[in-house]
Amino acid sequence: MEEIRLNKYLSDRGVCSRREADRMMEEGRITVNGQRASVGAKVTDADEIRVDGAVVDTKSPEKVIIAVHKPVGVVCTTREFPGEENILSLVDYGSRLYPVGRLDKDSEGLIFLTNDGNFAAEITKASGHHEKEYEVTVNHDLTDSFVKRMEKGVYLSELEKTTAACRVKKTGEQSFSIVLTQGLNRQIRRMCSSCGYEVRTLRRIRIMNVQLGKMKPGEWRFITGAERTELLAGLKKKPSARKENAGSRNLTKEPKTSAFEGKNRRK
Repeated sequence: MEEIRLNKYLSDRGVCSRREADRMMEEGRITVNGQRASVGAKVTDADEIRVDGAVVDTKSPEKVIIAVHKPVGVVCTTREFPGEENILSLVDYGSRLYPVGRLDKDSEGLIFLTNDGNFAAEITKASGHHEKEYEVTVNHDLTDSFVKRMEKGVYLSELEKTTAACRVKKTGEQSFSIVLTQGLNRQIRRMCSSCGYEVRTLRRIRIMNVQLGKMKPGEWRFITGAERTELLAGLKKKPSARKENAGSRNLTKEPKTSAFEGKNRRK
């Protein structure tokens, strides 16, 4: 019987992401055959695996990818905190899901939920350089020097990193759209702050080929059909090929998606 790493085993069964599994192991929340599991452990279907005391089903569930319009004030985590609204509370799916990547509490827009560990690992891989597009408003009128500096890359002293080159388009006196291919913590807010601006609103409107479209805050839908095929195919492309394709992509291109297959308006 084939052994696989415990974090992959759990992500394949829709329990949590690999990163989350490692964190739970460090917290002592996962056991294998009654013994506390350690990071790097390997298991088979013959092992009894428990997460927070509940036995993990050995059968892999149907793989789903769900697009959610996260509202401002909702946190992107599977954990529950007093007084916080969890991203999972927006989606009535009936099976365990977890968010792919992050979108901070003060921001809104597109985020994926899934139970597919391989998909989550591929799309969050830093070397993938997958495009994410945002609409941003700030507290001062924009200047040409601000746009050029943002596009070229901004040194973030708190992270001791310079951001990668990106695409920026002014959309109003105090608004712009930006396409990133990296995902540093609170990146856009930090970039703007370093340039002397404060972000007022921030909304993610696209991840790769998937558009937020007309979804309202709290709504969600399944990613299926041609949209899902294109998304998964995009994960396999080399970054250079994606950059060539992105050269002709409009920053505000309308989505080519089917009607909602499922949605849950926030009440």
